[in-house]
Amino acid sequence: MLSRTLLFLGIFLILEHGSPIDVFPQEVTEATDLPGGIVEDTENLTRTNFEQLQRMSDRFKYIARSCKEILDNHSEREDGIYYLTTANGMKYQTFCDMNTAGGGWTLVASVHENSIYGRCTVGDRWSSQQGNNPNLPDGDGNWSNRNTFGLVESATSDDYKNPGYYDIAAEDVSVWHVPNNFPMEHWNLAAILRYHTENRFLRLYGGNLFNLFKQFPVRYNVGSCSNRGPAIPIVYDHGNMESTRNLYGPSSRKEFDPGFITFRAINNELGAMAICSGVKPRGCDSEHYCIGGGGYFHPDQCGDFPSFDWDRLGRDQGWSASKEMTESAVLLFYR
Repeated sequence: MLSRTLLFLGIFLILEHGSPIDVFPQEVTEATDLPGGIVEDTENLTRTNFEQLQRMSDRFKYIARSCKEILDNHSEREDGIYYLTTANGMKYQTFCDMNTAGGGWTLVASVHENSIYGRCTVGDRWSSQQGNNPNLPDGDGNWSNRNTFGLVESATSDDYKNPGYYDIAAEDVSVWHVPNNFPMEHWNLAAILRYHTENRFLRLYGGNLFNLFKQFPVRYNVGSCSNRGPAIPIVYDHGNMESTRNLYGPSSRKEFDPGFITFRAINNELGAMAICSGVKPRGCDSEHYCIGGGGYFHPDQCGDFPSFDWDRLGRDQGWSASKEMTESAVLLFYR
């Protein structure tokens, strides 16, 4: 019975449509039958990608120790990955910002908090991965050593440090706060805060942060709260003083001045933090708004973002930093 029903249905469709071949969707036999010029678009996409890869591959031939040298010697104006060479001849990849404030900025590091709930656990390379231990006052010591780690394209997904951190002789720094896991091509637009210095302060401290932190060690019990490192005025590229203030908790706002980047801040518990991004401390609770550090803090403070979640993560209450700040990587550039 079922077979007869199907037979009659087929005959009806043939009579209705004129021929058996019209009953079923027409098979696409040629690529040109695809709608919307997909073939042409695909060919253009492939050709464009090839040209881009060729252009990026050509960058390998540049001999330069910084993005500024590439900009000056080869007039490159495109942001993206370039190859640099250290004084010892080692080649490495990094990201160059070729446009901000004249361009020539070299990405040398990123600080990424992989778990705000961890306390100096695995992944806290900019403080300590060995626990909160007073017998390890320097922690991992990566602010003043030659360790390198991570990949440039993953700089918003994990900690990153390349040889330029200690090899480049620079004058100024630039800092971008980029939401975690954003792809490299969108870092600039996605950043919640971007700024740079312009007074060439690194000339006074050996030309890079590696040498600066030799002079101002990021170490537990290295000094009192008043024994801070330099606080440098900044120029905003995205954001302003008010937006910077609002990225931190209301209690934190009462004890810092926005519009600066400060190095080696020390808190009440004698824990040292490496960088206070966008602010200059006036008080001694810097663990709530400064990043990185040595190997020992108050038990509830240890980590790359030592105590950004003190009251309640992401609720802007008390001492807690905003969710936007807590869930963004801090990218460090030289020029």
